[in-house]
Amino acid sequence: MAAALEDVAGERIVDGLVVVKDGYTVPTRRVRIVEAGHPVPDARGEAAGRALLERLHGTRESDVVVVLISGGGSALMPAPAPPVTLEEKRTVTRLLLAAGATINELNAVRKHLSLVKGGQLARAAAPARVVTLALSDVIGDPLDVIASGPTAPDSSTFAQAVDVLRRRRVWDEAPAPVRARLETGARGEIEETPKPGDPIFARVDHHVIGNNALVTDAAVARAESLGYRTRLLTRSLQGEAREVVHDLVAQARALPPPACVIAAGETTVTVRGSGRGGRCQELALAAALALDGVKDVVVLAGGTDGTDGPTDAAGGFADGETVARLRTAGVDPRAALDANDAHAALGASGDLLVSGPTNTNLLDLYLVVHGDCPAGGRAGPNS
Repeated sequence: MAAALEDVAGERIVDGLVVVKDGYTVPTRRVRIVEAGHPVPDARGEAAGRALLERLHGTRESDVVVVLISGGGSALMPAPAPPVTLEEKRTVTRLLLAAGATINELNAVRKHLSLVKGGQLARAAAPARVVTLALSDVIGDPLDVIASGPTAPDSSTFAQAVDVLRRRRVWDEAPAPVRARLETGARGEIEETPKPGDPIFARVDHHVIGNNALVTDAAVARAESLGYRTRLLTRSLQGEAREVVHDLVAQARALPPPACVIAAGETTVTVRGSGRGGRCQELALAAALALDGVKDVVVLAGGTDGTDGPTDAAGGFADGETVARLRTAGVDPRAALDANDAHAALGASGDLLVSGPTNTNLLDLYLVVHGDCPAGGRAGPNS
């Protein structure tokens, strides 16, 4: 996005800073690219978040601030609100991720522990004109949720952030300064994030320039060109990864082959074990168990950004022989799923999907193919 903006705006760009995940840099001329931790924020991201605020200090009404945001922005530019420290914010992020919190719930908490999220970047940029270009990795493209809505009115409150931690049963484990800030805010003793109707948004424009409709439309077009009977099931798949896969497989098997069921969205994983993986890998491993011995059905689950959880994989594949390959490799697939250790398991069976960085983030893509490819080749993870 930064490189494309440079192509359009050229020398009109006075200064720029973009924060990306490790390995996601591209050559730029006037915009500085820095790497930071994701999905758990780190000190590099904190320094970048504060640098962004410093760059906005003293903006004038004649200035234009272009804000480029995509999925991952919440973790990449942390600016913890005192007295909360970065490590305490990291702890809350880990607790919520492990508890299976949705992105909306996670962001409601992070906004109220931040100096930039929930419209506060727009507040810092005033009185300049702000143009926000967003790639959406959130179902429904809510502007206040994408990257925690740094330039959008915030619909969440301190009280809702408290409720999220309580409902996800991590309130007692949250660091004391986090609980103190949220409770103080819920009592109205800390200024809320800017809400709809706040004058600071009068000169802020938002444009969603990409979402998962682009991904699913491309997948449908490709499947149809190959001769598959294609069904777009949903662009808003949600729920526990290991559970939703059963409906995906059933939908595909109900269609006469050759068929391809396509879905997109973002599932969740409630972490109970000590293994490594991500929601797409967990879905693929659960699919392997559901497909054990089934012929001519293949599942693919992948993150469109090229990474799935804290791993080097984008996701995984599964077919009717994956379980057999796992057992040959000495892996108990059920035990691996119970341990949330999909990455090691799918690596052992040769079913990891590794794409490398894609430099975009438009939610996850799920494909279930039933039957051989009409254009040639058999259904399988390598076809």
